[in-house]
Amino acid sequence: MIIGVAGGKGGVGKTTVSLNLGWELDGVIVDGDLATTDLPQNRGPGIHDVLAGRVDPVEAVERIGPINILSASYAIEGARASDLQRFSEAVTMLERTYGTVVIDCPAGLAQDIGVFLDSADFAVLVTTPKPAARADAARTRELAIELGTPLSSVAVNQIFAETYLGNSRDELLSEIESELRTEAIPIPYQASVATAQEEGKPIGTLVPDSEGAKQFKTLADRQRTVVKR
Repeated sequence: MIIGVAGGKGGVGKTTVSLNLGWELDGVIVDGDLATTDLPQNRGPGIHDVLAGRVDPVEAVERIGPINILSASYAIEGARASDLQRFSEAVTMLERTYGTVVIDCPAGLAQDIGVFLDSADFAVLVTTPKPAARADAARTRELAIELGTPLSSVAVNQIFAETYLGNSRDELLSEIESELRTEAIPIPYQASVATAQEEGKPIGTLVPDSEGAKQFKTLADRQRTVVKR
């Protein structure tokens, strides 16, 4: 399966979701943020080299700690040399080898996110409880639907135990499910989630019994359920 992780607005935790989901599903994470990557970087060739036709995508995957990743770089020249028409074939080749591919899509609604979502079997939306983030997620949902890419779930990052804007946690999740018309899975606001991301590691490898780790497992189980339908 190929999963596109998208959120519209930057800063909602899309990369965090991609990293943890890729690890939980024992797949390969592909960095689609070609200009402003936040994922760990390969020491050798990366996605830019693949999209420039310089290297085979499977050969460019690197094991960094506990994750398999095909990363981008910070060099703007790499992004300019990339041919997005090669992307779909590249992730299909990775799927044959690894079984699961998780694409960390770029923020916004530029042309490249359409290429990435169109290459996915289904999409996971990422948002926070903030109205602006939810509105951006809704626009991303519309794009995915236009491309014929179904949604599997929405990961709601930075959920606090207390109420938000007068709503309880359950009321908030119900609202988001109604807005985005898919199951909402809460990712709690925890320092351990941020710490794990800063270290480029899934939270399940650092604090496996934490609420954050449990919810990422729930998110991964949801993707397995969708595939079995």
